[in-house]
Amino acid sequence: MATVLKNFQKWKEFLNDRIDQARGAGMSDETIAKMAVQIGEFLADKVDPENAEERLLKELWDAGDQAERQTLAKLMIKLVDKT
Repeated sequence: MATVLKNFQKWKEFLNDRIDQARGAGMSDETIAKMAVQIGEFLADKVDPENAEERLLKELWDAGDQAERQTLAKLMIKLVDKT
């Protein structure tokens, strides 16, 4: 996982794979988005950003309220769906 975090493109590919797995297991996009918020909270609290993109995401996460964080999580899902 540490090497995935160092390269943002690899991180997006990793997230895309996990989202595909969740969908394959029958999870709805809403459930995936809720999980993405929980993961975002964990990463923001426990993981130091490894690159400029992750630093930006952390700053946006920290600046946002709960609704904005949910939106950011959903946008990340949309972003990696295009990967």
